[in-house]
Formats: sequence, structure tokens, C-alpha cells
Amino acid sequence: METEPSEQYSKKIRFKEKMVFINGGTFLMGTDSGEGHPADFEGPICEQRVEPFYMDSTVVTNEEFMQFIKETGYQTEAEIFGWSFVFYQFIAPDIKAIVRQVANTPWWRAVEGAYWFQPEGPGSSIEKRMDHPVVHVSWKDANAYCDWTGKRLPTEIEWEYAARGGLKQKRYPWGDDLNPDNEHLCNIWQGTFPTFNTAEDGFRGTAPASSFPPNGFGLFNMSGNVWEWCSNAFSELPNPDQDMDKAMRGGSYLCHDSYCNRHRVAARSSNTSDSSAGNISFRCVASI
Repeated sequence: METEPSEQYSKKIRFKEKMVFINGGTFLMGTDSGEGHPADFEGPICEQRVEPFYMDSTVVTNEEFMQFIKETGYQTEAEIFGWSFVFYQFIAPDIKAIVRQVANTPWWRAVEGAYWFQPEGPGSSIEKRMDHPVVHVSWKDANAYCDWTGKRLPTEIEWEYAARGGLKQKRYPWGDDLNPDNEHLCNIWQGTFPTFNTAEDGFRGTAPASSFPPNGFGLFNMSGNVWEWCSNAFSELPNPDQDMDKAMRGGSYLCHDSYCNRHRVAARSSNTSDSSAGNISFRCVASI
């Protein structure tokens, strides 16, 4: 193990104390298991080289994002657009906002006034969720925060290398068994999606950012809880006609084997760079 090169680590980086040093190396990226959707391109398995870097031990929390907003006055895209996506079970029956159903994913609602500070729309609050992941942040919002902290978004290669925590070709950050010894190690959907969640892991929505045991590199919630933006496009094929979708990793509290089996470390997904929802967040990295 190399010695952590602290003398090279920029003193201008904010929230430096929460970052973990990830030693570089090679690893087998992806999977040939066939568990994912073919369009996700999870395979074939290939060897990748990763240079040493630092990564936030948790995703960005509401408290951290609030400091960014207070210091910069930044407006998220959800605020500018005037709405964001909220899971239907979280919307209060007396909400005073326009709520539109999404055709292909009826469990999502486009709620006017939903953004990071009021995640379920007008009348909701993050007051008791300051240590939870910030949500309703787009890829562009995430990059703005990274710039403010002196950090950046991880590449997919960095993210997967870190998520594996030193394990070789395992399904999850802790191994192949989802619930070893009947213990819940991540925040995902239990029950029948999307109608009934038993919340056996303790959470129906987001969990605190440092919930559950960390992986072998000291990183929390690399599986489940919230999706995490990566820096790269989902496809590397050039498309000059539109802003390419950006890669997301890790799955969320809505993942379930019957619908979204993407809480595996090799699983991939994507979204447009201006998209936001109640299960999308990010964590930052810093180069050596």
C-alpha cells in the first residue's frame, strides 16, 4: 500500500476531512452475468487501470449543499424549471402544487415546486434530513458544486473501482449475497414494487449518507440509497444533435430485482444532464 501523498493534496479543497484516499491499481470492470438490461452495456468484463485519487466517503449531504447555496446563491435547475420528479407515495395528499403523472413510469410525479430544499414539493422540508443525501440535483448542478469545493465528479471507471472496495468481481460492495446472515447492508426497496415497501432495511426514502457499514475502502452507500452522477457520457458515441445522457451509478432506494436490479456494482444507468429527481445525488473526487 502506498503512503497517502498528503503533501500533494490541495489545501483549497472543501470538506477535505470526509475524503478517503483510494490507491490506484488495475481491476476487472463490468460483468458478463447477464443480469442487467442489454442496453446498459455492463459487459464484457475488461481490465482497467486507475490512478490514485481521493473520494468523498459519502454522497453530498443537505447540510453541505446548503452551505454551497448560502455562499454562492446558486439556483439549481429544478428551481429554474419550477418542478422535479417525486415518488408518488411521498406526495402529501393536501399538497398545493400541480402534480403531473409520468406516462411510462407512473410511480413518478412531476411536482411543481419540488427541489432540493423541499424534496416532496411545497410544505416539505429537509429540516430533519440534514445528514441525508441532497437530491433533485442535475448533472450540471453537481458539477457546479464540485467546482465550488475544488473537486470533480468521478469517472465511471473510478466509481466502480471504488465501489468494489478491493473485492474482485463481486455483485455488491460487500460480496455476492445481498443479505448475508439476514442483515440489510443497503437501502433498497423490499416488498412489491411500486405499491408496497416493507422498509425492512429501516428506510422508505433516503437514509442518512453514512448509513450501513462502509465497504473495504471506507465508502458508504455505494449500493442503493441514491443514484450518483458520474462525469462521463453514458455512451462514448458522438451525437452532435443533442446533449448526451450522463452516466449514473449505484442504484437507489427504489431499486428492486423485479424492476431495477441496478444496485449491483457493475450496473449502469443514465439520464439527461438537466434531469433531477428525489433519488438522484452525487459524491465528489479529487485527483492527486
